[in-house]
Amino acid sequence: MSTGALTIDLDALAANWRALDAMTGCETGAVVKANGYGLGAGRVARKLAEAGARRFFVAVAEEGAAVRRAVGPEAEIYVFAGHMEGDARRLSEAGLIPMLNSIDQLARHMEALPGHPFGIQLDTGMNRLGFEWADWAEAAPIALDNGPLWLMSHLACADEPDHEMNAYQLDIFRQMTDGLGVPRSLSATGGILLGPDYHFDMTRPGIGLYGGLPFEDAQAVVRLDLPVVQCRDLVAGEVVGYGNSWQADRPSRIATISGGYADGLLRSLSGKATFWHGDTPCPLVGRVSMDLITVDVTDLEGDPAYLTLLGPHQGVDSLARDAGTIGYEVLTSLGRRYVRLENPA
Repeated sequence: MSTGALTIDLDALAANWRALDAMTGCETGAVVKANGYGLGAGRVARKLAEAGARRFFVAVAEEGAAVRRAVGPEAEIYVFAGHMEGDARRLSEAGLIPMLNSIDQLARHMEALPGHPFGIQLDTGMNRLGFEWADWAEAAPIALDNGPLWLMSHLACADEPDHEMNAYQLDIFRQMTDGLGVPRSLSATGGILLGPDYHFDMTRPGIGLYGGLPFEDAQAVVRLDLPVVQCRDLVAGEVVGYGNSWQADRPSRIATISGGYADGLLRSLSGKATFWHGDTPCPLVGRVSMDLITVDVTDLEGDPAYLTLLGPHQGVDSLARDAGTIGYEVLTSLGRRYVRLENPA
């Protein structure tokens, strides 16, 4: 191979969905935005539909078409950004359901697509998307008369179970929705783990499906192997890469591998990340460049054909810690040049 191979374990993906679903007594949806967290929205949604998911969530209407092709006409596909200017045709043709976020969006939807399904998103303190308290008080009679499918909000600090914001948002959500007779949803992966008070009528896990924290029991979904382009010997004192940022303190064997920040391997991994050859760790040396990375393979018995960055010894969150970021960014940054393989095929 001349580029990296990204292997996607669809059975692990489905197992993670089933495990999260088993934690609740309600329906479990699935968030497949950002092209299925970088893994391919079509293949991800299709597998989750086979596992039992019936409601899917994307960020913007443009993402919905691929999901619709994958899951067929019966599944419901919701758009977090709501009904944006110019979305009417796309929403209608793909059968997408906007989660309306404001009085302006409500008016736009009622005018452009009367009778078309919609949901309502409420702001309970995150100050990102959704009707604020006063706007909801004004809009609720009109919205409720037109039959929203769901009332939703989103937790800001669910990955911190003891954070006081969780209970605060739960209380606000109840105040804004109790007694309205509309199904409700508050929790993504972190909210599921907070317990049944946060589950309501549907949860909508995202990162936990793909093997990331805060779902510590998740099965790994991705493996990334990168091919070795060339190996060379260095004497002690020689340097590697841009800026002479690494210097050999012993005779060393250096492998140059195909991959770099153009492939989503963040430059902040320079001098920090570890690759693996079987059970043997191989440190990244020098800087991550656009297309190439250099790795110290001195302790291997021979030159490897490829090295593993994501695999049994290192998951997305471990790599994220080395990069000073989060697993979400690692996953969604995985580059287009990788050959994406499905396991099982």
